[in-house]
Amino acid sequence: MAHLHVGIGEHDHTVSAYLMRTDGTEPRILLHLHKSLGRYLQFGGHIELTENPWQAVEHELREESGYCLDQLGLLQPKERITSLASGILHPVPLCYNTHQIGLDHWHSDASWAFVTSQEPRFAVGEGESSLLRWFSADDLDATLDHPIEPSVRDVALFLFRVVLDRWEVIPADRW
Repeated sequence: MAHLHVGIGEHDHTVSAYLMRTDGTEPRILLHLHKSLGRYLQFGGHIELTENPWQAVEHELREESGYCLDQLGLLQPKERITSLASGILHPVPLCYNTHQIGLDHWHSDASWAFVTSQEPRFAVGEGESSLLRWFSADDLDATLDHPIEPSVRDVALFLFRVVLDRWEVIPADRW
């Protein structure tokens, strides 16, 4: 989806997903080389006008990584709200941040953390970046030769060093 808010200083609301494999000798995170930015990023994009944030992260994961929610576990803090009397309760994001895109445009992004031990069910969607790479925590620390967005590295390393051992895994298709 294109930017909704294109005026100077305006913000778009986006969603993203950090996806880890936990079945090998060490955990690894999957990032893709963004076509227009030329940097490794987590999967994600704009929230469509007809979807809520969780629906957006579901469709972005499928399009950009080939994974479906029923193949993934969602990392969640052990203490969290688990039900509401009304409305839609979304999972707790790993991170919620605002970052600059271009000179006068901003994205406010809700990021979730997922784990899997499976291969993706589908191919990456047409028109999406097919340059995907698995990174270990050591790879992230030593990636001066790979253009990883610095904030993505920060969040991914927090995921490796803190969240993976302290948060619980919930089936991602539960929502």
